[in-house]
Amino acid sequence: MDRREFLMSAAATVAAAAFAPSDPDAITRRVARAGGVRVGAGEVAAIRTMTTALGDTASELGGAHARHLVVRYLVDDVGRWLNGTYNEAIGRELVTATAELAHLAGWMARDAGENGVAQRYYLHSYRLANEAGAPEVAATSLRGLADQALDLGCAGAALHFADAADHTGRHLGEPKARAYYATTHARAAAADSDLATARARLSVAEIAMERAVDTPGISWAGHYSPGRWAHEAALVHARMGDMLAAEEHIDQALSLGLDRRRTRAMVLADLGKIRFRRDDVDGAVDAWSEFVVLAEGVHSTRIDRSAADIALRLGSVKGTTAVHVRNLLAHRSPL
Repeated sequence: MDRREFLMSAAATVAAAAFAPSDPDAITRRVARAGGVRVGAGEVAAIRTMTTALGDTASELGGAHARHLVVRYLVDDVGRWLNGTYNEAIGRELVTATAELAHLAGWMARDAGENGVAQRYYLHSYRLANEAGAPEVAATSLRGLADQALDLGCAGAALHFADAADHTGRHLGEPKARAYYATTHARAAAADSDLATARARLSVAEIAMERAVDTPGISWAGHYSPGRWAHEAALVHARMGDMLAAEEHIDQALSLGLDRRRTRAMVLADLGKIRFRRDDVDGAVDAWSEFVVLAEGVHSTRIDRSAADIALRLGSVKGTTAVHVRNLLAHRSPL
């Protein structure tokens, strides 16, 4: 899916379904028509365990790694349970857990370069979350669409989705969740040259993160760590032209710790780019040297794009280390 296709598809899907009002009777209808296998709390727990395990693997090795396992599990097992027999309370939890798994499928598809597939999974996740009355999962799906639009250079669509995610999630009890959506809103606003909104939403996100505890929360967006926030805040500052603040935030992200190889590689790629723009070529090469090591074996189009960008920037840089990094990138197998 290219930029034009995304814009057309986003406009159609949003108008048709993405922001449809919630249907409080949807779960009741599911319960009434259910049949087949009996489903209980154990099946819901199984979905969440698999989502966590497969999500951790994707964060470490890239979305293209084992993506077929998520799809098969969603279709073969979870689909059968959705059509099974359960009471209303289990049905609500079952549909919410399915929405979480569908979001993961969308994230992995996007990281594998399948943007059209990713968009469909994100929208499916959003609809399921609305049906179950799960605003945090709904907001996270909208946030995924905003992040995808930013990657594709669709600033207007990104701002539309990011604003919707922010409004959907801004009253949630988990501070990390509120920071997650507000920071995405800030990134989209900065990309759309709305610097006032970018600064305002970034400030809101920073206050929320200061109120959050360091340990992972039990909510769907509780994984949003201070390190991840600092990285995204750096991207906002860079977009607004404040490279010093951007580098300071990325240094903060790295010092706080990033426990996933793919995530740390992306942060180092951005750190090198920021240093390069600040004419700190040696510092950029140092960051990219670490990136090359971490990116080995990670199957992700975002990592591939970073590698290609680094190789281009190093084309005119002299020095043994720069040449070594360039050679390693030249032999990297893209996704």
